Amino acid sequence: MKIAIIGATGNVGTRLTDEALRRGHTVTAIARQASKLPTRDGVTTRDADVADAKALADAVRGNDVVISTVRFLQATAAQITDAAKTAGIKRLLVVGGAGSLYVAPGVQLIDTPEFPDLYKAEASAGRDFLNALRSESQLEWTFLSPSALFTPGERTGKFRLGKEDLLVAADGKSWISMEDYAIAMLDEIEQPKHVRERFTVGY
Repeated sequence: MKIAIIGATGNVGTRLTDEALRRGHTVTAIARQASKLPTRDGVTTRDADVADAKALADAVRGNDVVISTVRFLQATAAQITDAAKTAGIKRLLVVGGAGSLYVAPGVQLIDTPEFPDLYKAEASAGRDFLNALRSESQLEWTFLSPSALFTPGERTGKFRLGKEDLLVAADGKSWISMEDYAIAMLDEIEQPKHVRERFTVGY
């Protein structure tokens, strides 16, 4: 498949690119300075800012799927969905956040006393982004939330999937490596099981 990755120069974007190439897909790597990425077989770079609607639509055009890894304080749902629609792309996958996952009935992680103030603005914007997607009927969208701790690590291929609730391991830790997250995202691209849904991945 042809996969456009918005924010391809970031930590998650580079791992999604690696996983896509590993599986034989081609990637259009999109970022403000994507052209600075090392040359790789199967990767085309496109410099585009999410704030430039025409440039972003032009950058993703011709692909089968769009993945957005952009921080939620940097892009609204409308900016991303409009680019996909303008380019005639039906499938959009979004690298989500853990803040909007539930830790108890009616209680999202972002609303707990323990949630760090440092991340509240981004998490709140992520929740708004997800809520906007829930009313999106044209695109086949998927929002994949990581666990609470989302860091570079190992590619193990061993993880659990969930829906709306935060996944917590037996040791009380909620985490997923970016490498295993990328596996879950590419699995969803190849065999869609969460169309117009949010799901989550963790150990």
